[in-house]
Order: sequence, then structure tokens, then C-alpha cells
Amino acid sequence: MKIHVLQHSALNTLGTIEEYARTKSHPLESTRFYKITNPPSLDSFDLLIIMGGPMGIYDYEENPWLRDEKAFIKQTVEAGKPLLGICLGAQLLADLLGARVYENGHREMGWFPIKAVRTEENKPEFLKGLPEEITVFHWHFRTFDLPEGAVHLYESEGCRNQAFIYDNRVLALQFHPEVHKERVKSMIGRFGSEMGSGPFIQKKEEMPGQEEYLAGTKEFMFMVLDKFEKITHS
Repeated sequence: MKIHVLQHSALNTLGTIEEYARTKSHPLESTRFYKITNPPSLDSFDLLIIMGGPMGIYDYEENPWLRDEKAFIKQTVEAGKPLLGICLGAQLLADLLGARVYENGHREMGWFPIKAVRTEENKPEFLKGLPEEITVFHWHFRTFDLPEGAVHLYESEGCRNQAFIYDNRVLALQFHPEVHKERVKSMIGRFGSEMGSGPFIQKKEEMPGQEEYLAGTKEFMFMVLDKFEKITHS
């Protein structure tokens, strides 16, 4: 499975995604639209992953390259390719599929649980085998509505729409399953002074060193990417 990643800042390290690709010997390449103007060819990858970033999806004045990236993502969706969007990437997918993206009622920052919203009886195929509840890393203050035709997968106490899948191949995750310990520390170092306070903002001193959560997050990410591998080889 050839994986291509869209990155939005130097902080967007690939974490468990890179580890997965290395473990499975999958080719992994990346594009940064804020540095180059030429997108990858659609036949050069099997799975497109859209990472997070500090900007908003409509911040065209500060980030004019966003228009080019959105056009490329839309082209990838229309070509029938599998896609995975994480945080900002999830919001970009929601927007391109016709849903609204806006400020959430609460900021979510730190380790908080998400729960599956579907029971075993009406669970979509993609969700089968994934945990019913898992504590994952969050760093966002925006959210999205569900696009028409999308299947709601996960929710949290602080944010209703944590994940959806569209057409059984376009997956949006508002949280960060790619983080490893270095990524958590770098996010705190860069944005920790801007966190503020709230019921779903964990103390930054409590965020690092959560080995159990990090291990669960890695397992979750590997399971999701395994599912995409089956899709690309079906």
C-alpha cells in the first residue's frame, strides 16, 4: 500500500503512521502545499492521509495554498481513492463533502475518551474490530457537522462528532491517533501557553508520559491502517 501524506507544518510529524509504514514496508511520501505547488499524481498512491495543522480551513488570506490543497483533496475523493483525515484533515473532508465546520462549544486538549455511537447490530463494517471506547489525544477547538450520507462512528463528552466514514473509504478523525510521546511534548511546547482552561482541557503537566494511552493509540492507528490496506487490495 503506497501512502501519501499532506502535512501542514513542521510540527506535523507522522508518528505512528511512519512507524506503521516502516513496520509493513509500505512506501510513504509527503507533500506540503505551503512549500510546493505541484500535487502528487493520483496514481502514485493508494491511500491519502491529511494531517492536522494550526490554521483554519477557511484561512485563505494567511494560507492561500489551502485552495490548491482543497482542490487536490476533492479530486482524490472524486477519483474514488481511500482517504484519512486527522483533526484539520477531518475538517477539510467534512467541508469538501458539504458539511459545516465551526467552533466547538468546548476546547478539547489532552487525553479524553471517545465512545462508539453504534451498537453491534448496526455497526458499519469499518468499525468492526475497533474498540468501543478508547482514550485518545485531542487538540482542537473546532468541530464539524456530519456530511450527508456519512456514518457517525465516535463521540466524546466534549465533542459530539469525533469521527465519521463516508462511502466506506473516506474516514475523518477529529482526534490524533498518530501521536507518540515526542509529538505530545512538541505540541505542548509550541501551543501550551495558548491552551486556556475548561472542562476538557487537561493540565499540560499531565499530558506527557501516558504510556498506556500511547500504546492504545498506536494499536488503534495500526488497526485503522490495516483496514485501509484491505480496502486498497480488495
